[in-house]
Amino acid sequence: MARPGVLIEPYQRLKLEQVEQIHRASLEILTDPGIICFNRTAAELFSDSGAEVIATGREDAPTWQLKIPERLISEAIDTCPKVVKLGARDEQNSLILDGAEARVHFASGSEANKWLDMDVETFVSKRDPTHETELPVFRAEKGTTERLAQAARLCEHLDSWDSFLRTVNIQDDDINRDNKDVNKFFVSLNNTTKHVMSGLTEITKLKNVVKMARIIAGGDKAFRDNPIISFITCVVKSPLQLVDDTTQKAIEITRLGIPLVISSSPQGGSTAPIREEGMVAQINAEILAGITLTQLVNKGAAVLYGSVPVRARMDNLYDSYGVPEFSQYNVDCVQMARYYGLPCYSTAGVSDISIPGIQSAVERLFSHILVTLAGAQYVHYAFGLLERTNIFCPVQAVLDDVHIDMVKRFVRQPEVSDSSIADCLDQVRKVMATSHKLYVRFVRRALHSGEVAPPYPFESKGTTDETLILARQRMEKLLALPASHLDQNIIDSIFQEVPGLLPRLRNP
Repeated sequence: MARPGVLIEPYQRLKLEQVEQIHRASLEILTDPGIICFNRTAAELFSDSGAEVIATGREDAPTWQLKIPERLISEAIDTCPKVVKLGARDEQNSLILDGAEARVHFASGSEANKWLDMDVETFVSKRDPTHETELPVFRAEKGTTERLAQAARLCEHLDSWDSFLRTVNIQDDDINRDNKDVNKFFVSLNNTTKHVMSGLTEITKLKNVVKMARIIAGGDKAFRDNPIISFITCVVKSPLQLVDDTTQKAIEITRLGIPLVISSSPQGGSTAPIREEGMVAQINAEILAGITLTQLVNKGAAVLYGSVPVRARMDNLYDSYGVPEFSQYNVDCVQMARYYGLPCYSTAGVSDISIPGIQSAVERLFSHILVTLAGAQYVHYAFGLLERTNIFCPVQAVLDDVHIDMVKRFVRQPEVSDSSIADCLDQVRKVMATSHKLYVRFVRRALHSGEVAPPYPFESKGTTDETLILARQRMEKLLALPASHLDQNIIDSIFQEVPGLLPRLRNP
């Protein structure tokens, strides 16, 4: 069994003719002007496979212009698996991502530098000193291993949170580039039984991370059958540049046969056209170039179509996630992935503001609803992100879990059958035969069956908005639950075989 996700009838923003127009535009981009490549191995792989590769850089700083023919793109799409499994410590938490099935799952993301804690303080009215009220007060802290562990524990207990994609950048004093990767993955895997996805800081540490995952999974074959970790690589720097280090990471991860997201994140108005069709044609070209590279490295390698398009603010060129264009770009990209039959890693649920509140709720729900309706198989950034993707707030993540459950109820296809219609007609006749003409007697059955949504758990009473305070209380209850740690024998094996782990993490 795998986590069910929510199966929807996808919203089609683009007509098929428009999808095909964008596809052709992307193919044209890949030949003219083509892709600038800073990685020698990638250039050689494309050259050996028949792409036109033109050396353009200096001898001490080589670059290549890749002109990738349609044939290579088509062959890569054909050989990509159309169904990708993301495994989990508890296989019932694994995800089956089928490019032909609009079944949506939700994950976190970003590796934010700041963690936003919330306290509750009592304030006294200036006008009426006898009137006191409790209000949330926020404080930003740096990301640490302890806070990453807390986020993973929240993921374990929040039902709408299907997969753990690292939430904060760990910045403890004893963390450095050499030990960051193993500790980031260990903390995550030791605190949730759901799938763990992340980027890779140092390519030299890839084997140690994979060794850890194999120990936890139960060996090489068990890990192949149940890949409990996967990676994200931002191979392309927009516009249209294969970056040396992240491209090499993608190559090495693909050689090992571990599921990989080819992620591209152009910014409409600065590193991509701001017009919808231009943005989607460019990001589609960038993702297709990365996917083609994976198939040249290892035919049949599991890869996700990773679309993370944003729009530039026109006043400061920051990313803007709250604007309508953000959702338009993402919905279109989901359609492009579906056109190729590839599982899609998409984006929703980010707010531009730095604290939870009305603006955050509106911006998040807008994209949560639209991108979910589009049918992306894996929606990341869905929990807790504020100030674009610079802040992770656990209280916001608790709110997001409830709101995403509401979205899932809304988009889920209704079950209408002859028997259900007959039951409704029977209810109508019975009610109309009574003196009170009310359907109350049938409500209990609907409540018990789950047909009716439960009450909003953070509903305020009276004139005071208690939503955030109630969400914080829920967060504290979840974090007080027993953690889903690895067996101590497995932890001991990991610490014996994997270098770089912090001794203080051995006995949680």
